[in-house]
Amino acid sequence: MHRPLAAAILFAFAALSAFAPAMAAPLPQKPEITSDKPVYRSYNKEIECLTAAIYFEARGEPVRGQSMVAQVVLNRVDSAYYPDTVCDVVYQNAHRKNACQFSFACDDLPDEFAERSAHRMARKIAIFAFNCDDDCKASRGEIAQSTHYHADYVAPFWSTKLRKTGKVGSHIFYYTASM
Repeated sequence: MHRPLAAAILFAFAALSAFAPAMAAPLPQKPEITSDKPVYRSYNKEIECLTAAIYFEARGEPVRGQSMVAQVVLNRVDSAYYPDTVCDVVYQNAHRKNACQFSFACDDLPDEFAERSAHRMARKIAIFAFNCDDDCKASRGEIAQSTHYHADYVAPFWSTKLRKTGKVGSHIFYYTASM
């Protein structure tokens, strides 16, 4: 990564961290929700769940790779095919051992943030990704529409059915509108 770009990303994370407490209000209901009851989301809880996904799924990856893992979670929240909150997406099917959406959620291991600096970085990335608008996503190219990913050392059955959008670090990303 070029030094000016890395510095700009770190500056943006620092700037967003300063505003995080001010953005703690509940998010508005998504327009496509058809339930009679409104869905209320806590900004802090959503950030906590997104941070966990980034930390446990990609903490050893470059910042861009961690950001793309976060984007996959957020793209699923925006999709009609997945739950409507970050936490519900991250922990979807967590009751099914080794058959959930994100492996850390159902591996029966304690979710402990042992690496403090990696946890802090994951949180900064989560805040930045959560507040990334359409222009921000557009700057990332086609990979920003990804709804799936896997490590490059595995070959899940579904990967042949989806359109590959790119690779960052050891993760390969894919897109589908209907899966």
